[in-house]
Amino acid sequence: MGRLAGKVALITGAGGGMGRVAAERFAAEGAKVAVVDVEERPEVVEAIAAAGGEAIAIAADVRDFAQVEAAVARTVESFGGLSILYNNAGVSLGDDDDAVTTPESTWELTMDVNVKGLWLCCKAGIPAMLESGGGSIINVASFVAHLGAATPQLAYTTSKGAVLSMTREIAVIYARQGIRANALCPGPVLTPLLAKYLSDDEKRNRRLVHIPMGRFGTSEEMVNGALFLASDEASFMTGQSLLIDGGITAAYTTPE
Repeated sequence: MGRLAGKVALITGAGGGMGRVAAERFAAEGAKVAVVDVEERPEVVEAIAAAGGEAIAIAADVRDFAQVEAAVARTVESFGGLSILYNNAGVSLGDDDDAVTTPESTWELTMDVNVKGLWLCCKAGIPAMLESGGGSIINVASFVAHLGAATPQLAYTTSKGAVLSMTREIAVIYARQGIRANALCPGPVLTPLLAKYLSDDEKRNRRLVHIPMGRFGTSEEMVNGALFLASDEASFMTGQSLLIDGGITAAYTTPE
């Protein structure tokens, strides 16, 4: 019996990176998991099954409400309900820069996936969660929603600030209906999404110097926070931003 025994989780962006780590960890903790990605990812389901867990693979583009709604319906049909909605899908595009140079197309795609996509997942998922007796929504934001940077990624940063605001409002609206909503705010993590910002020593050190712990985080460390938010251990926590960032948002200066 794991910490998520008896729960059903739908995880978007679960085909790789932090999402895959979350899918495998949640299944290991007893949840039945819908592995949702823009393309069906049966290899994740196979890995979960090999470890003794239960999961299904679903292809869905979070920008398309019909696809998201169908993913939720299949999850409920397969597992009998929905108790955890883990909105992990997101993009960070290579030409996302400052207010002057960021292309309009990059801004629009980032908002479509990171903000609209998350909302559509909540739009489809919340009714299923209410019918299941409530549960936990985990929206992946970022530490950059809490502070500015001179290595800009304006569309991404703006989108994650919107995720925080959306999370708070959803949390308040549904607080007396058995649904909790919290934002997970990872610090710099060595995932494919951040690879372009960490592709050489100069880029890595430009960011590393600001982290008091002196290293980047891991996907496993971020998923530990998500697991807490998904579990009943966080039963009195809603509308919050859980920062797991090595102390970066707490620092004015860092150790030599």
